[in-house]
Amino acid sequence: MLLKTERNFKMIAACFVLTLIVGFSLSFLGQHLNRFEWAIIWGSIGLMFVSEALNTALEKTIDTLHPGQHPGMGQAKDMAAAATMVASITALVVGAYILLPKIIAVF
Repeated sequence: MLLKTERNFKMIAACFVLTLIVGFSLSFLGQHLNRFEWAIIWGSIGLMFVSEALNTALEKTIDTLHPGQHPGMGQAKDMAAAATMVASITALVVGAYILLPKIIAVF
């Protein structure tokens, strides 16, 4: 359902696929990712999916229970979105830390 209806979830899925393609391609180019590196990448991807799903669930719940504008509800939605942004930045840093040196070594 999330993949069909949520634009941000689609973007996370696209980044997930791109990360897997890059990771597996590096293996063919002689820059293998070890099990620990894959585990960290999978954990970061999982963190992103969970964070976005919880953010979406919170937003839908708030919109259903309190359809009008309320400062407290807006703050709760902003905090959930900020948590997703932190997860995104974390995943980006982890991906860069693990993948960039291997990509650079190929060239």
